[in-house]
Amino acid sequence: MKPRFFVFFLSLMALLTSACAQSLGALQFDPAKGKAQTLTMPDGSVVRYTAYTHLYYVTNVEDSAYQYLNFFVPEGAGKGSAILMRTYVGGYMASAAGYPQAGDATGRALKEGIVVCIPGTRGRNSTVTDSRGHTVYTGRAPKAILDLKAAVRYLRHFDREMLGTAERIFIDGTSAGGALAALLGTSGNQADYADELRAMGAADERDEVFGAICFCPITDLDHADMAYEWLYNGTDSRRAASASIRKMSAELAAQYPAYLESLKLRTPNGTLLTRDNYLDYVKSEIIRGAQYAKDAGADIPDGIGFSFSPAASFGAPPVNGGTNAQASTRRKRPAGGADIPEEERPARSQQQKERGEYIVDLDMPTYLNYVVGTIALKTAPAFDSEIKTDGFTQKASGENEEFGPGDGSSANFTDYTAALNGSRVSAEVRRNVRMLNPMNYISSTYTTAPYWFIRHGARDRDTSFCVPINLALKLQNAGKSVNFRLAWNRPHSGDYGLDEIFAWMKKAVSNH
Repeated sequence: MKPRFFVFFLSLMALLTSACAQSLGALQFDPAKGKAQTLTMPDGSVVRYTAYTHLYYVTNVEDSAYQYLNFFVPEGAGKGSAILMRTYVGGYMASAAGYPQAGDATGRALKEGIVVCIPGTRGRNSTVTDSRGHTVYTGRAPKAILDLKAAVRYLRHFDREMLGTAERIFIDGTSAGGALAALLGTSGNQADYADELRAMGAADERDEVFGAICFCPITDLDHADMAYEWLYNGTDSRRAASASIRKMSAELAAQYPAYLESLKLRTPNGTLLTRDNYLDYVKSEIIRGAQYAKDAGADIPDGIGFSFSPAASFGAPPVNGGTNAQASTRRKRPAGGADIPEEERPARSQQQKERGEYIVDLDMPTYLNYVVGTIALKTAPAFDSEIKTDGFTQKASGENEEFGPGDGSSANFTDYTAALNGSRVSAEVRRNVRMLNPMNYISSTYTTAPYWFIRHGARDRDTSFCVPINLALKLQNAGKSVNFRLAWNRPHSGDYGLDEIFAWMKKAVSNH
């Protein structure tokens, strides 16, 4: 199906789904219609704000349950205040527009005087009923990113009427929401999305953002299976799997080095990453995250692969570049400390440990077995998992549903799994896969956000560590400011380290 015909098809489907569809004459925002609200924070303080709710961000509303945003202005905010756009998408499912929460970044943002926007977005499970009584799935790829882009365009369209500035939008998301935050941050004003946005009735405005906060982004889906098996193929869990799973795991793992080298990634010190040194770099990032936590007072247990220096007189190993001579001169700061922003470094008193000061090595097989011992590995393939061949079947994943059509069925989206099923990836699915991968849009131009805060848990096995590492490096290689860490002992989770996030946001705004 050709792209322009696909846009026509989307418009036709919007007309057919009349039960929940609305055609608005124009986008609306009335500054006088806000309602005073309060939010009690965990410390007992009360934040006062004005709420503007149910603001449709497109004029051709296909799914009225999700295609609107809520907008919250804290007391004291002004025209120059930053805006935190928080998406609650998880698993590429639909996400309704909600209200600020005291325990996450939205409540903290209001307390900091930052305007908050919570957009609803369609997802793989969102449906409407057409005029014939048939169920139509409205949110399959790339609908969620289109909705987020339309929400950004709405904020720009009414930038003069609204408090806060659309020139300082930070998008925040976790898991699939983290992936969409990364995609929104990289794909500003890209022509790939223009026809669909026009058909939706989105405002004719720019849709780039200023910063992106990405927790454990489930992204780069067309290469996520091979990255997963490259990392976990040698674990005890995979070795104990069935012969079919072991075979697929080995085949996928063997495909990854060629993809890695095609990215031409360089470390912060300029070293080109290849199949020969990439695992060492992944290891260095795990060590860096653990060292940061250790210097802040965390206990790193024995028996999970880490080796420690016996005394403070031992110098730190060179992590993420540098020489042994350089490492020996910075004994009182975390390993890889040059890569840790000044505001994140522990206080001097936390750096005066007398013994076991530095992590000097990590046995990766032992550590990876520790990770998968805390939560079982996904099957192989981990993402494009729907397999239906003679004598062997596997269930569809959420990602198979994400790339499926509007009738609710699933679709293979990688050449590897499609071939196992004796089929090929369709042109339309291939197009949607490309439009959902931020790695395809990272640029040194203004369309990619200049500021990035990326975190992935150091025992989060929902995707390979390679995925966020590659995202962070490609952004750094494009000249973007990236605050990245594999957070020690964190599982699959988000919106932690709020002090760090808001110190980082404040610094980013002050730099501009």
